[in-house]
Amino acid sequence: MVVIIRDKRKIFLFIGIIVALVIWNLEIPSLSLAGRKMFSLTLMTVIFWSAKVADSAYIASLFLMLIIILDIAPAAEVLSLWVSPTIYLVIGAYLIAAAVERSGLGERIAYKFIIRFVDSYRSIIYAIFVLTFVLSLIIPHPWPRCFIIMSVMSVVIKNAGINSRDASKIGLTVFAAAIPVSMIFLTGQSSLNIMTLEFAGVNLSWGGWLLYMGAPAVLASILTLFLILTLFKAEAEVKIDKQKIENKMLDLGKISAEEKRTIFWLIIAVLLWMTDSIHGIELGWVTLTIAVMMSFPIGGDILKKEDWNQVPVKVLIFLNAAVAISNVGSLTGMNNWLAAVVLPAEAPTNMLYFALMTALISMFLHMFLGSVMSVMGIAIPAFIIFAEKFGLNPLVPALFVYTAIGTHYILPFHHLNILVGMGKENGNYSEKSVIKLGIPMTAVSLITVIFEYFWWQLTGLI
Repeated sequence: MVVIIRDKRKIFLFIGIIVALVIWNLEIPSLSLAGRKMFSLTLMTVIFWSAKVADSAYIASLFLMLIIILDIAPAAEVLSLWVSPTIYLVIGAYLIAAAVERSGLGERIAYKFIIRFVDSYRSIIYAIFVLTFVLSLIIPHPWPRCFIIMSVMSVVIKNAGINSRDASKIGLTVFAAAIPVSMIFLTGQSSLNIMTLEFAGVNLSWGGWLLYMGAPAVLASILTLFLILTLFKAEAEVKIDKQKIENKMLDLGKISAEEKRTIFWLIIAVLLWMTDSIHGIELGWVTLTIAVMMSFPIGGDILKKEDWNQVPVKVLIFLNAAVAISNVGSLTGMNNWLAAVVLPAEAPTNMLYFALMTALISMFLHMFLGSVMSVMGIAIPAFIIFAEKFGLNPLVPALFVYTAIGTHYILPFHHLNILVGMGKENGNYSEKSVIKLGIPMTAVSLITVIFEYFWWQLTGLI
């Protein structure tokens, strides 16, 4: 009797396990036994992630535990992220975002900006990009920023009587704008930006990131803004009753003592982030310390014990798994083998060709693997090895890969920032709208990579 499995998750569960067992027992020339074991588990994990066999954090946890249990690498290497400042920057970022939200400061900034500058559909789109930029300085993670801005935009949408179709365009803009804008400042995306440096094995100051990535990210942001205004025009005229928005401001009341204390700590945080090359303290230690001080009774009392719930353990576990792919892959020889198999035997003599090759191969992998983080964990180490033939700073291929896939998506699952905005309770946009924007965003990614090539020649990175 033949049993037909109709559940997609179960089908890919078996596919992932079978692929892992085949690779595990397959003799692969020039790949060590440990490397082969690591490759088999990595493929299985990527299949599980892509098919959503279970929640990404559960899959990541299984991957980490199997590496340790099967003695592929020591626990100290597998779980090394937990003793690095990176993980504590992410934790601190979520706590600071919770403080900004709890105090009402983020909402107040957004309302003030709208009252002064917003009076039409186009100005709403412009406002979203500007607010995203401003808030990226004080909230080191895009998701909390998006939800704060979206809560304000919901008031604007209701106030102006904007129809559902135009409202969905505004929602998509909120979550799409955060992708390129978050790349301008090192602390604008406390996970992906920092993890790029982690994968590259390079320490880069806040100012150094701004020098190398600021201009390319601004270009990507402008091109994204242009695409949205071109592809998603308003179907009806938008008229905003600013008096109603001002009433919302009145509801917030005068700036509170809690908001003032939040501003105080944010100023200190931003100053310490910007001067990390001077004081030499890792951004992770700075960020978590500032967040902790926001909870203490003198000068703080902003964060409460329940705000720890804002720190998503599942994201931290997923980040650990992505780092393990890179670190353990390097330790076992998997990364060297992948670089030899996936990449051309000869490095292109023209650096611009190398940049485009890096971008295109990374985007190809991203189309199938979906996760930005998992592609970075595989592609960045491979291209760093390949770039050694040029004698390149490892930061160059790492940033090429990140730019290509960090700004690239066609389906919602290709970028978590787009995925979290789906649904009526969030951005209220459809998969069709994402595809409409995502296809031309491929060109934006490539144009930005090309610009980086010339920009880094000017700034001395290449």
